[in-house]
Amino acid sequence: MTTYKSFAVVGGGTVGLPVAAGLAAQNVSVILLSRSSSKTPPSGVQLVQVDTSDIAAVTVVLKEHKVDVVISTINAGTPENAAAQKPVVDAAKAAAVKLYVPSEFGCPTDGQTEGFLGGKNKLAEYVKSVGLPSVRIYTGLFTEYVPFLKGSGANGKIRVIGKGDTPVSFTSIPDISGFVVHALTTLPPSELENRTFRLEGDRATLNELATKFNTSVDHIDSVSGEGGEFITHLLKLFEAGTGSSGWDEANKRDASEGAASGNASWPGHHWKTIKEVHNL
Repeated sequence: MTTYKSFAVVGGGTVGLPVAAGLAAQNVSVILLSRSSSKTPPSGVQLVQVDTSDIAAVTVVLKEHKVDVVISTINAGTPENAAAQKPVVDAAKAAAVKLYVPSEFGCPTDGQTEGFLGGKNKLAEYVKSVGLPSVRIYTGLFTEYVPFLKGSGANGKIRVIGKGDTPVSFTSIPDISGFVVHALTTLPPSELENRTFRLEGDRATLNELATKFNTSVDHIDSVSGEGGEFITHLLKLFEAGTGSSGWDEANKRDASEGAASGNASWPGHHWKTIKEVHNL
C-alpha cells in the first residue's frame, strides 16, 4: 500500500480535474494549484491560487499542505509549455516532495530531442538531475481525440502522412486519470519511483481507424490552417512509430515490455476500446 497521503495537482484541465476528483474520492488530501481563482475544483479538492512560475510561492504552498506527490497536467503541447513545469519541479524539490509526475500522458518521450516531445523529455531529464523521484506515464493519443485526426465534415477522412500502416496506441481519458489515481494510491513507492508505465486502451493503424469510422484515408503532405503545424508534426510521429505507447526511440521499435505493459498494474480493469468510446 502506498504511503502517499497528500497530493497537489497542477493544471485543472482534461486530465487534471478527473485526477483531482479521483484522488479526493480516496479520502486523501488534494489541492489544485491554479493561477486563476475562478476555476471550480471538484468536491473535496481545495483550490489554491498561486503563480506556478514563482518557485518560492509554490514551495510555501507545498510545504503548508505537506504534499507528498505533485502531479503536473500542464498542457505540454509545445517545448515552451513543457519548460513551464521547471519552476514547479524546483519548488517540489525545495519542499521535499516525495514523487513528481510530469505532464507526459501522450506519446513516449524518452530519447526524443525535437518538438514538444523533446521538450517533455528535457523536463523529465531535469527532474532526474535534481534528484527528485518521478514516474512517467505514456498513453498514446487520447481516444476521445480521434476526430482530431479527421478532415472537415461529418464524414471527414482520416488524414495520413505516409502509408498509414503503423500502429498507434489509444487510451481514453477516464482510463488515464483512473490509472493515475489507482497507481498513486495503491502501489508502493518502490514500484513508482523512477518508473515508466506504458498504457494502451486500444491499438490501430490510421488505415484501420478509417475502417472503424466507416470512412477512408486522405493521404496528404501537410495540414494547413489553425493547428495545422501541430497536426502535421503529430501525423509524422505516428508514421514513424512514435504513436505507440511502447515506442523505443533508441532502437526505433516498440519496447520489449510492450505498449500495454503498464495495464497489468491495474488488474481487473476494463480498458475502453475506440468503438466503445465513440459508440461505433
